[in-house]
Amino acid sequence: MASFRNPDKIPNKIKRREQNVKRKRSTENAKRDDRLRRRRQEDKNPHLREERRAKNVPATIDSKRTWDVANEDAEVEAKLGVSVDVLNPKRRKVAEEEKQRPEDIDPEAHQADVEDDDEEPVAVGDLAVDSVGEDEDEVDSMLDSDSENDEDEEGTNDPPDRADSEAPSAVPSTATATTTATDLNLTPEALIARFPTFFANPDRDPKVLVTTSINSPCHWEAQLLTSLFPGSHYIKRTAHYHSYKYSIREISTYATERQYTHVVVLNEERKKPKGLDIVALPQGPMFHFSISNWTEGARLPGHGNPTNHYPELILNGFRTSLGLLTAHLFKSLFPPRPEIQGRQVVTLHNQRDYIFLRRHRYVFRDKRASEKSVQGADGKAMKGVEDIRAGLQELGPRFTLKLRRIDTGIQRRSGQEWEWAAGGEKVRTRFSL
Repeated sequence: MASFRNPDKIPNKIKRREQNVKRKRSTENAKRDDRLRRRRQEDKNPHLREERRAKNVPATIDSKRTWDVANEDAEVEAKLGVSVDVLNPKRRKVAEEEKQRPEDIDPEAHQADVEDDDEEPVAVGDLAVDSVGEDEDEVDSMLDSDSENDEDEEGTNDPPDRADSEAPSAVPSTATATTTATDLNLTPEALIARFPTFFANPDRDPKVLVTTSINSPCHWEAQLLTSLFPGSHYIKRTAHYHSYKYSIREISTYATERQYTHVVVLNEERKKPKGLDIVALPQGPMFHFSISNWTEGARLPGHGNPTNHYPELILNGFRTSLGLLTAHLFKSLFPPRPEIQGRQVVTLHNQRDYIFLRRHRYVFRDKRASEKSVQGADGKAMKGVEDIRAGLQELGPRFTLKLRRIDTGIQRRSGQEWEWAAGGEKVRTRFSL
């Protein structure tokens, strides 16, 4: 029988496959032996493991990210089209030295304010009629119902109205102000001076008006947003053919007169959420996001049901002036005093200019014998939590946002002082947020 040095040239298909299996098996056995031998050596000399991990750092697009040259001029940091790392270690150190301790808040005084607020939750239908006026001719078309039959058909699927908060925290949340990757206290002063109305009243409780685009069928998805943003109300825009189509600018004027802080417009395409427009009242700016990978909580495996507690907020990965401006927008959509007893957390993680929104409920439990301890970013066990494990249950909805445009005022129009739009940079290693 002739011998073949190259197994791939064996004429017989079965013999050729057997030789390839043997070669693959011997290669895997050699790799496993080397790995076990290296593990035994690293157990005796831990510094060898640290040296190997330091050399085998994968090169990703995030690690290759390029930044613009930082200028000493403060006005450069206020430009939204410039990718300057505002949260670099030098500026963080200077800001921490100048940071002053906030005044202590009296829990009893805050509790008294909550008890004095005797306003009862108003249903969406009642709000639509009472807030506009007694005359039916002057009712806003976005609030007017089409027919009684539509109300009966949609009433069976609408979730119950959100009740008032039961136990607001007396101390402002540190999660909404500072996280491991985003420190909103380092926002440049030039950026704050450029948007004085946007950064005013940072501790004000939000009041959000949620609506949809004209003739949109995504009413259930808009109702889900009211459970995500506390203090929000969903008002349906009419789809009647002969009714007046109010613009976003007119709706914002209506909302400003009724003490709303934001207007959220859910856009759709092919009966699915496709975009999210957020207006910061009373004068803007207006943020335009695109939505992808929308998934309701009911479709998530092992999902939970959200409760009526104010969630904690985690903002991660916002490092430029544009990123901090976007982070301030999301911060203003949530109350500054979360309810820790609810154990709910909303995470907005920015990676490569894609903002991933997730909502979870967490619980701390004892570590089982078969589980490992909690490890830090360096791969070592964290001290003080050796016997504790954290469990997460996703509540939903989950979706991904991408910032497309920012308008100075409300809605895009000619003659604006400035605007920022995505798509101008073609370098893969340069990001805006």
